[in-house]
Amino acid sequence: MKRPATVIALLVVSIFGLSLVYAAKSNLRAHMSDSQPVPSGNSIGDYEPVAGPTPCPGLRECTATENDLPVQLQVAFPGPNNMTLHGHLYVPGVRTMAELTAVRRKFPVMIYNHGSEADPKGVPHLAKLYVDRSFVFFAPDRHGQGLSKDAGPYIADLQRAAHDPEAAVKLHELYNLDVIAAVKWIKEQRYTDIDHLAMTGISYGGIQTLLTAEKDPGIRVYLPFTPAAQSWGNVALQQRLITAVRHEKAPMFLIQATGDYNLGPSETLGPILRQKGNVQKWTNKIYPQFGCTNQEAHGRFASGCDGIAIWEDDVLNFLNQVGEL
Repeated sequence: MKRPATVIALLVVSIFGLSLVYAAKSNLRAHMSDSQPVPSGNSIGDYEPVAGPTPCPGLRECTATENDLPVQLQVAFPGPNNMTLHGHLYVPGVRTMAELTAVRRKFPVMIYNHGSEADPKGVPHLAKLYVDRSFVFFAPDRHGQGLSKDAGPYIADLQRAAHDPEAAVKLHELYNLDVIAAVKWIKEQRYTDIDHLAMTGISYGGIQTLLTAEKDPGIRVYLPFTPAAQSWGNVALQQRLITAVRHEKAPMFLIQATGDYNLGPSETLGPILRQKGNVQKWTNKIYPQFGCTNQEAHGRFASGCDGIAIWEDDVLNFLNQVGEL
């Protein structure tokens, strides 16, 4: 009588185990869906440390050196329509506002456009990459988000209320006025080398980077990461970004990782960049699988220490050789 009972017990355990595997796979497929025209408001997000070995490609804890982050200063600047906007500023060797007033050297500047997350927080690991190489890193918060949350409505709330693809495009155009205001302000600062400006951005910030490039406000090189990957199903937005990339004139390196929500931005915009005739100045790269979820391949790859370690040499070489920064 013991043998059948043992067999039945083993069968129960096996079926339960298979159920867990199936549930895990179903959950992963759900995360890999590209059915979100409006992100949840955590486009970049905060990341839990990964302890020990992981089956997710590229994920690891930051080293002590990577966690030795630069000091962030909070600044205010005039935005459009009499708004006061705020941002995160990192200046090499500067720890206080008093030290900032004493700076006499001019630095190249990397301007960063954040994603749709409610509180961008100034992406300190990304800032470190550039500050360690003697760049000023300026991360302005557009109205409705982060330090500028009280300056106006949150773009994600407006998009959800509108339920209109064309409205989403118009909202990105509206919020791009904040970016142009931030560019104007940083160019006026005494520590800025206005001949050596670069711009990068992630997700919604990638969209903002493309729209800014079309306007050509005196920026030398652009580095959009995963622009509109979560909202690539919006055909109106696709067409707007195609137009922006066709019209922009400065060198551009568009970056995504396999596993992102949608590789359509690279597959569509990458060939347009290369058609400009100089693949050293206009290019696109899709990196191998990063992480186990779309969000890890999307935001963490672009701004986390483990993602940065994968693409930093390519980006720095592009800045040095093409942008002469």
